[in-house]
Amino acid sequence: MPVIKISGMSCAHCTGSVTRLLEATPGISNITVTLTPGQASFDAAPEINLDQVKEAIRKIGFDPQD
Repeated sequence: MPVIKISGMSCAHCTGSVTRLLEATPGISNITVTLTPGQASFDAAPEINLDQVKEAIRKIGFDPQD
């Protein structure tokens, strides 16, 4: 289960935005996005490229940590 730390989320709307992005990504399921400690965890199919997921998170205004 990948875990991506994300900075820049400050409210439920922020976590909802990241959740909706991940839900719209084929091959990602069982998504949990939390403000504290600021992270997203999910199940990912083998073809999922985490760098592309992180880039998508950046595009909606948040900062995934490497």
